[in-house]
Amino acid sequence: MSTDNSTENTQDNNQDDNETIIVENPFHTARLKPKRKGKKPPKLLAVVHQSGCTGCEVCIQGCPVDSIELVPGPNPENPQFGQVVEIDLARCIGCQNCTQDCPWETIMMYEHDDAFTAWSHETLFSELYVEEDKLEELKEKESK
Repeated sequence: MSTDNSTENTQDNNQDDNETIIVENPFHTARLKPKRKGKKPPKLLAVVHQSGCTGCEVCIQGCPVDSIELVPGPNPENPQFGQVVEIDLARCIGCQNCTQDCPWETIMMYEHDDAFTAWSHETLFSELYVEEDKLEELKEKESK
């Protein structure tokens, strides 16, 4: 039995080592915008299902706190092709305007605690939140 437990512990440790830690990108221009006001976080947060997003920007117009950001497409020569949007969870107030405005119904509201899990499953490209180990690379880019 002791060998089985040690094997399980090793597997658990390997899973922990493989987890990616996502943090706010302190160098993104959205960090210059005002933070969400209030002592309590909103009950609901909006999450974009980027696999269905066309980047049409309709949702951006209806956001009262400017928490929706464009994520350029993968081709740097034509960043508008394949662009999507993402919602800054730190600034979202849960008003649901974006869900009503989106013509493709790709923005969903989630309970505050569930929104972060949904974000990790539905976000394909993010510039607002990055892997922790990429912060040094971004820091070097900013200093140039």
